[in-house]
Amino acid sequence: MPVTDVTTDPEALTMTLTAEFAAPPERVWRAFTQPRELERFWGPPGWPATFTEFDLSVGGRAAYYMTSPRGERAPGAWEFLAIEEPHRFEVLDSFTDEHGDPVEGMPSMRTTYEFTAVDAGTRMTNVTYFTSGEALEQVVAMGAVEGSTMAINQLDRVLAGLREYAQGKGTRSEILDDTHVRITRLIEGPRDLVWRAHTEPELMKRWLLGPDGWRMSVCEIDPTPGGRYRYAWEPVGETEGEGFGFDGETVLAEPPRRAVTTEHMTGTDFPATLNDMILDEEDGATLIVLVIEYPDAQTRDAVLATGMTDGMEASYARLETVLAG
Repeated sequence: MPVTDVTTDPEALTMTLTAEFAAPPERVWRAFTQPRELERFWGPPGWPATFTEFDLSVGGRAAYYMTSPRGERAPGAWEFLAIEEPHRFEVLDSFTDEHGDPVEGMPSMRTTYEFTAVDAGTRMTNVTYFTSGEALEQVVAMGAVEGSTMAINQLDRVLAGLREYAQGKGTRSEILDDTHVRITRLIEGPRDLVWRAHTEPELMKRWLLGPDGWRMSVCEIDPTPGGRYRYAWEPVGETEGEGFGFDGETVLAEPPRRAVTTEHMTGTDFPATLNDMILDEEDGATLIVLVIEYPDAQTRDAVLATGMTDGMEASYARLETVLAG
């Protein structure tokens, strides 16, 4: 993981994050100063950012908001105080309201980003300066250490490029914490088609089958927020097993980039999960990033133990075949 250290200093009133990347400073600089690239990693899993304004000049402003899986927005803004391309920039970082004004009672912080060439590539040193111990404690209590670590750890796939980062590695599962798992899979095909394959029943029934020997017998979906869906599978031929299904609700839809749904096993009292899917396209390939929120670690581990990742890989491999045709 890129982040090597995060420390807080109550006496100096600072929080310092250090990370190392296998890319030169010029490449890392571009990732931090191009809004479309920033959107691919800024914000921890489940809270991706959308930049609505970006004026990279001294006195200029960048404005963004992060959106939770349930649609809550957390806006913020930078005012650029200093720019020394490609090695350093400094901003005044503020929490803002929906109109872009600083939120009363929330701190504004001077923050520096420095990019230094090292043998492995680039070392980034990010220092946030607070005006009081109370402001430092407030931001840390909000999860700044964990959130910034998870956000910056997503930068590797941006710097490497999606194919180099994911191609040939199949479907991967990564435990983020007690209740969250991240699934990634690169699909050869444009994002618009991958989105359609997740929202159009006739396409879904051709690939969302899991291991060989099963067919999708029910596929009803309303991909608009508040809409319901229902899926069911049954064995065919000599395949052993009992049919099963899932049902749920579309919570958030931002076509063709993001969809958030609940998922419940039909006919059971098992708790539902929250599934947050983001599609990221580069050069005709699409990276599926699915963050699943479980009610607890026990449920998370029980689901992973069923061979879920292998079943998803079988389906995603079939999806590539469908898109190629």
